Order: sequence, then C-alpha cells, then structure tokens
Amino acid sequence: MTLTLTTVPCLTDNYAFVIGNPATGEAAVVDVPEAAPINAAVKAGGWRLTTVLLTHHHDDHVQGLDGLENRAALTVVGAAADAHRLPPLDQTVSEGDVITVCGHDAQIIDVSGHTINHIAIYFAAEKLAFTADSLMALGCGRLFEGTPQQAWNSLKKLRALPHDTLICSGHEYTQSNARFAAALDPHNAELISRIQEVNAARAAHQPTVPTTLDLEIRTNPFLRADDAALMAHLGMSGSDPALVFAEIRGRKDRF
Repeated sequence: MTLTLTTVPCLTDNYAFVIGNPATGEAAVVDVPEAAPINAAVKAGGWRLTTVLLTHHHDDHVQGLDGLENRAALTVVGAAADAHRLPPLDQTVSEGDVITVCGHDAQIIDVSGHTINHIAIYFAAEKLAFTADSLMALGCGRLFEGTPQQAWNSLKKLRALPHDTLICSGHEYTQSNARFAAALDPHNAELISRIQEVNAARAAHQPTVPTTLDLEIRTNPFLRADDAALMAHLGMSGSDPALVFAEIRGRKDRF
C-alpha cells in the first residue's frame, strides 16, 4: 500500500481516517466528526492536509470541518446529490466518478440506505474502502432514510469488491454489533472467534476498525441476507434477500 492510513478516534465512538502520501507529504481526511484529534493526527504524521472527503451529511461526520487547520485552503468533496445539506463543497461527485486524492485514484460508490446519497470512497490500487455508516464492522447503519432494498443493493456493491479490501467504517459499534450477530448466528465458529478478538481489542482500548471485507462476508449477518443457512435459521428459505435483509435490520433495531 503506497498510501498510509491512520484511524482517528473522535467524539464518543466515531472514527475519521487520515490518508497520507509519503512521496508528496499530502494528506486527506475522510469525515470530520471533531477537529482537534484530526489536527493532532495530521501534525503527528507531518502531513500537509489538502482534501476533505465527506461520506454523508450527518453532523457527527461533518461538524468538525471549520475547526481544521488551514481550513480555507482545503478542498471539500461530497456527493453532488447531497450538496444541499452538506457543508459548502469545492468538488461534487456521483456514482462511478473517479477522482484523484493525494495523487491516487478513488472511485465513488453510491451506498444509499443509512441516508440517501451516502457515498463510499474506494481506492482500488490500495484496496481501501471508506464506507462510513453503510457497511460497518459486523453491522450496517440504521436505515434513517433509505429502504431495505436500497441498503441491500448498496451492500452487494461493497461485497463485490476484492475480498482483501480494508473496510474503514465510521463508528466503534463492533461489540454491540457482535452481540446481535451472535444471537442471530450462534453456531458460526468464525464469528465466535472474531468476538473474542474484538473483546480483547476493546479491553486494550484498541480500535476494531478497519476490518477486511473477507472477514465481514464470513461473519457480518447484513452481508449474508442471501446465505442459505442464515435464511433457513430465520425461517425464510427461498425469500427475496431484500426481505431477509429487512428482517435482520428490523431485529437489530429491536435488539
């Protein structure tokens, strides 16, 4: 990987991500929940922050923007279709666009569900995907705006990426997601093993993100709505996977 990645804890349970190019010294940040930790991470890395990538409009992903150092010189990038409720954008993007970030190509993927016009940013050469609140470690974001069909379609797009892609999601929700996953899929040996690792990491105050897409495919129930064994466990064999996803999401909402 020719880009460096720094996971930056913010607020109570948010994450921002600083991407750095060692060859040029320039850096970008994905989402801005809180300025101070991001400024500190940029300074500690010796980076020159040039770009801000916003995945969606929720306050806990954008509210730190004006507190970033050298704010006036930063290029702020976000979804064209969501520009009306994002901070002022210098560059707008849509599904399928490829943009240059820190000298590297990044593909824009529409991952509507948690919100409409939520985007993910995918660096194919570096196998990095910034999914914020769409695909999360052992979970997915609550559907505040989108339909189960939209969210399932979005997750299928992400699931189709190379399995060794790093999934950089926006919150430290993994332990609570793990408890739900275990209740839904109690005989999944890989899930049980992962939960032990997650609990050990949190006991040591370490982040559980990023994770790998391969691990999510094997243990995250929201990516397995078309898995025959999980469908059978839910009593929904042969059902439309979008309906199975809706059932899983509804159970999580009530969990």
